[in-house]
Amino acid sequence: MNALAPYKRLTIKIGSALLVDKAGGLRAAWLADLAADIAALKAEKRDVVIVSSGAIALGRGLLGLSAVALTLEQSQAAASAGQIALSQAWAEALGRHGIVTGQILITPNITEERRYYLNARTTIATLLGLGAIPIINENDSVATAEIRYGDNDRLSARVATMIEADCLVLLSDVDGLYTAPPAKDPDAEHLPEIKVITPSIEAMAGGAASHLSRGGMTTKVEAGKIATQAGTAMIIAKGTENHPLKALTEGARHTLFHAAQSRAQARKRWIMGTLAVSGTLTVDAGAARALLTGKSLLPIGVTKVTGAFERGDTVAVLNPDGMEIARGLAGFDSDDARLVIGKRSDAVIELLGSGNRGAMVHRDNLVLVGAKEDSNELG
Repeated sequence: MNALAPYKRLTIKIGSALLVDKAGGLRAAWLADLAADIAALKAEKRDVVIVSSGAIALGRGLLGLSAVALTLEQSQAAASAGQIALSQAWAEALGRHGIVTGQILITPNITEERRYYLNARTTIATLLGLGAIPIINENDSVATAEIRYGDNDRLSARVATMIEADCLVLLSDVDGLYTAPPAKDPDAEHLPEIKVITPSIEAMAGGAASHLSRGGMTTKVEAGKIATQAGTAMIIAKGTENHPLKALTEGARHTLFHAAQSRAQARKRWIMGTLAVSGTLTVDAGAARALLTGKSLLPIGVTKVTGAFERGDTVAVLNPDGMEIARGLAGFDSDDARLVIGKRSDAVIELLGSGNRGAMVHRDNLVLVGAKEDSNELG
């Protein structure tokens, strides 16, 4: 059974222990095989985003630092040197298959603050649209213990949900989740699938297992909670052998965490229930009817803008009678929105420039008020 067959957009997380050996050197042959696997997925018209650890581990070797404990300053220095080496390694490995890479360094505010979140998502989507593969890592050269993700398992889950990936693949040194840590309990049983992450499932996870891991199974299960609640499935699979992704397509053992809900349902709940409304957009009757048929809200259909909001903030959409009919994420800042209400797309471009998106609220970011809970319609 091809474990990756159902998925069109994949986020793949690579741990330090897979990329870097105990001496601090790059596992170049393993990376070459992984790159071949990724190229095969791209040949099948799949989007692939890589979340790659390894910067600090590579930087340690380059700078001659201890392989044991590093001070914060040493970790940041190692990351600074290692990020260049890591980026070069990925560019060379994927470049042999004609694939261009783009490096994106992430800090927590980028996935937690709306404006940064939207900008990062747009950059990743643009790279994918151009056929490139984004290589993402936490920006360890500036991160501190207080302001960091702390592990790339949870970071990869945040990235997967940000780009609306179908599946997050965590390549690890084990082939999935067991009822107990298999290194400690010979009777531990492998669990091929997890439909819901319960407290008992969380209790099965142990601590970090490898010489370079920050997390271990605990952080992988936590990543699973983040991903599955947002509508992204997650796979934990063994990555230590050659061609680990190819192995998954050929039936290698793994654990599949089912998405708790569809991405559409998760997005709807998020927009409707967890975000404060920053302003309102009143629309004419024609625009109100268009929204009910799944269209985006264009500036020409807006008659009034109230409130102060930035692009990506939540706004309520009101019909001519002042009744809320939809809610969504604003495509313009409130000042720009006021400039373009009632105007056609060519006039919007003339006022704000060709780089501005045409929709006041895009249908992918819009939820109809009163829509059925099990509906997959977002606009």
